[in-house]
Amino acid sequence: MSYISNKDKVDFMKDLKKIYQADNLEIAEEGLDNLEDKWKKDYPISVRSWRKNWEELSTYFVYSHHLRRIIYTTNTIESYNRQLRKVTKNRSVFPTVKSLEKLLYLATKNIEEKWWQKINNWWQIIWQFDAFFPEKVRKYMDL
Repeated sequence: MSYISNKDKVDFMKDLKKIYQADNLEIAEEGLDNLEDKWKKDYPISVRSWRKNWEELSTYFVYSHHLRRIIYTTNTIESYNRQLRKVTKNRSVFPTVKSLEKLLYLATKNIEEKWWQKINNWWQIIWQFDAFFPEKVRKYMDL
């Protein structure tokens, strides 16, 4: 996205979402073709990057939609870091390292409540993980 001008970022992202949120590989490839047709003239580097790396990017579509929702993003980590920055950015100086540690600890305790929310279709996701990574799942679960 660093090659996309600010005025086009929203539209470009909408077209990208049609690719990586597609239900299957065929729909994703169709979305990539549409992205290329629409944006190749204005942003050839970005489109070329997607085309060049499509073989690696498309392996993601081997997994079901439910499983992809978990593995395609680092939103949990990004969200956690953003929330920690949020509590520390207003304070430019901390009296001691201990005070910073205490603030981050308390923020983590508040943030951590969201980590225990129920994941929809969890058993379906576990079965799919087991199909793709049996040694990992069986190591940590009694299946």
